[in-house]
Amino acid sequence: MNQETAGPEAQRVEPVRNFSVLLSPTPRGARLARLLATEQLRSWELALSPADQIVAELASNAATHGRVPGRNFRLTLYVVGDTLRIEVTDTRDDRRPRLQHPAEEAESGRGLLLVDALADRWGSTAGPLPRKIVWAELRLPERWSATTSPCTRSCPGSLRYSR
Repeated sequence: MNQETAGPEAQRVEPVRNFSVLLSPTPRGARLARLLATEQLRSWELALSPADQIVAELASNAATHGRVPGRNFRLTLYVVGDTLRIEVTDTRDDRRPRLQHPAEEAESGRGLLLVDALADRWGSTAGPLPRKIVWAELRLPERWSATTSPCTRSCPGSLRYSR
């Protein structure tokens, strides 16, 4: 009979957490991506910000620039060790994201600048044809616990890291 025992030298193994959902490549689908990601982060007791903003930008890009009629985009969240990885997969591998600096009067075009500023790392990779994956990673604090603000856990943005 096999038994697992943990001696004092055993290291604590953190579980890999993941969440994945298919969404329509529309403004409504992009909004739903942010709402679902926010609820998943709450259930994992992780801080909402800046991950919610990164999800919003990547999902909006998938719905705007990665849209192919009849094909959905996928939002995937992973927590592995001390890293939260956000992935958005769409069906336009021919349209890779590029950082651009729009004119001051431009009303759009700053989404990847925000992702670049908020994420610890980000990039894109080819998925199974015809897909591409745009990803961003956030390092989680070494030891974190979720705490709530004075309002309640249901207040938007109420979870914050504490040491």
